Amino acid sequence: MPKPPKHTESLTRLRKVEGQIKGIQRMLEEQRYCIDVLQQVTAARRALDEVALTIMRGHINSCVSHAIRHRDGAEKVEELMRAINRFVK
Repeated sequence: MPKPPKHTESLTRLRKVEGQIKGIQRMLEEQRYCIDVLQQVTAARRALDEVALTIMRGHINSCVSHAIRHRDGAEKVEELMRAINRFVK
């Protein structure tokens, strides 16, 4: 079994997203303009999407490629496709 990625980049990005979410909470508490809040929500969602893509890339480069090299990777590819399908919906 391959060594899982360290996820250092994803953890750093998630800490930034956490700060964004706390900022959105403050904006709501301060009753800031709705469009400004929505812009921040959109930015946080995009940042989370980037985390998901980074994790997916790591999974492909480790688990999926290992399965393809060492046995039939069809199961891992199918698992990946299900994850991608959930991600895009």
